[in-house]
Amino acid sequence: MRPSIPWHQALHDCKVRGEAFVLATVLSAGGSTPRDVDAKMVITASAQFDTLGGGTLEWEIIHVAREDITRGQTGYRIEKFALGSQLGQCCGGAVSVLLESFPATAFQIGLFGAGHVAHALVPILGGLPCQVHWVDARADLFPVERPSNVKALPAQDPISWVARLPVGVDVVIMTHNHELDFQLMVAALQRADVRSIGVIGSATKARRFKHRLNELGMGDDHWARVNCPIGLPNVPGKLPMEVAVSIAGELIAREHTERPKTAWRGLAKSALKELLHSTGETVHNEDNLDVHRMPTP
Repeated sequence: MRPSIPWHQALHDCKVRGEAFVLATVLSAGGSTPRDVDAKMVITASAQFDTLGGGTLEWEIIHVAREDITRGQTGYRIEKFALGSQLGQCCGGAVSVLLESFPATAFQIGLFGAGHVAHALVPILGGLPCQVHWVDARADLFPVERPSNVKALPAQDPISWVARLPVGVDVVIMTHNHELDFQLMVAALQRADVRSIGVIGSATKARRFKHRLNELGMGDDHWARVNCPIGLPNVPGKLPMEVAVSIAGELIAREHTERPKTAWRGLAKSALKELLHSTGETVHNEDNLDVHRMPTP
């Protein structure tokens, strides 16, 4: 545990990093309990921040939360605990805990190359709800200070990292070497689960790469998956920042148009209806102590 980081700071950090987490909140408490209502903690796959009072109750909540994270569970639910009979805690009260499960971001970017354009692009991506896997063999080119959602990956063999990228990733190729760019592109094309492949360059570079793909027996269906040169065609300019803005614009547009969205988000309609029409609920522990009731709207 890292008690020096309060739950609200941890929540913000997880959101910025695009990391999966669960926010646990004590909704109601009756009798003797470790913490009172509104106590909160944030739980990730490897850490927890703030506290609900420790002991078996907190351990059980962390266990349940991490099961949700492992399964990729999202949504909201209420767990009820009798501290004495159920958890063996001597305080003997009862609590209801709201668990809000937030998934890791599905917006994943594999960025190859740490040149001028990449250095202009990374701060922009740092302000987006995405995770960036930044790969280059030249470790000294990575800035010391980076956005928290950007992971620098020094690699002697950058091509090997293509296979390690998450499913649905957008691959952005902009290394200092055209041959490396081509090999990275071929490696990305060998994965059917890559969402997009963008290569920095020019129309001439695109023609040459397409011709070389044909020589490898990879025809128009493969080339159709490649965008070279990467970036929005209506955003001109050759300055690193201009190119970076163009590339970021393309990635943002794709994320908004191609990421499936459901018509209804958040609390399930049935659960919401139950809460809105509830007349309140009393939960009893083994000593028949009333938990604070949820007020009727």
